[in-house]
Amino acid sequence: MHTDDPVADEQVRDEQVRDELPADLDVATAMGDYVFPDNSRRRIPGFVYLGLGLTILFVGLFAAGSPLVNGGFQVGGVALAVLGVFHLQAGMHVAFDEREALVAATRAVGFPIGHASAQMAWRGLRSRPTWRILLYSNESPPDRRGLVLVDAVDGSIVAQFVEDNPEDWSAD
Repeated sequence: MHTDDPVADEQVRDEQVRDELPADLDVATAMGDYVFPDNSRRRIPGFVYLGLGLTILFVGLFAAGSPLVNGGFQVGGVALAVLGVFHLQAGMHVAFDEREALVAATRAVGFPIGHASAQMAWRGLRSRPTWRILLYSNESPPDRRGLVLVDAVDGSIVAQFVEDNPEDWSAD
């Protein structure tokens, strides 16, 4: 609480100050499952960049004698068009959500799963969406752990690594 009187401001006690999490960040009020945004949204700016780049190229070619147009129009137009094409080809539809990726990862490692987490990542020049699944066996403490990369477009296993859990929890 802030007033114009500095003496009154000093009298505010710690018990009166409350920090509050904004409503949109409060997990307790979240309704339903979180849906990861689809990667195909990249196509919208791709069309915008491509259209703007072609328009700039068109203006640069047909107004070449104008003192307002120079070679930067062609360079800018080509750069925007290339960026637009990249966004269009990288806007692949995510067909497999994190639950389906977890099921595929469970089949790949071959042991019952306890704790697991999923993270969306992008690989390669084409930015292909890929789920990174980190999982532990269901013992307490877990005996095994694994990392599985699952392609989010077709659900195939890209890579997997499984090992005995090297963490020592005997002192706990």
